[in-house]
Amino acid sequence: MPDAPTPGTTSAPEPLGVDLTPTGHPAVDAGLARLEALDGVPAEAHVAVYEDVHQQFADALAALDQD
Repeated sequence: MPDAPTPGTTSAPEPLGVDLTPTGHPAVDAGLARLEALDGVPAEAHVAVYEDVHQQFADALAALDQD
């Protein structure tokens, strides 16, 4: 069982080591790369990136409907 951090201290986030497989769609792969870059970054920094990538994915899906 891992040791709990000492009260009043924070430990550095540990990378999850999740491997991402390219999709072949440039917009989706760019979004996945941004998400992969968050590995090991404190969670409070994730929200803005999640929101931006979500919008990029929604735009990519909307573009498919227009074709």
